[in-house]
Amino acid sequence: MTGIGDIAPAIAMLAAIACTIGGIALLRGGGQRLKGTLMLVMAVVLVGNVMVWTL
Repeated sequence: MTGIGDIAPAIAMLAAIACTIGGIALLRGGGQRLKGTLMLVMAVVLVGNVMVWTL
């Protein structure tokens, strides 16, 4: 891989970390449970994608 292909997994992992933190914050804040759950699911999907890309 060259160019963006080299840094795409790193960017996706940073996004997964941000989604996890944001999802937990929304779940703890109350009222926005659906959005928090969806953010956590998105983080899992991003990590899964990175695992597929690197294998």
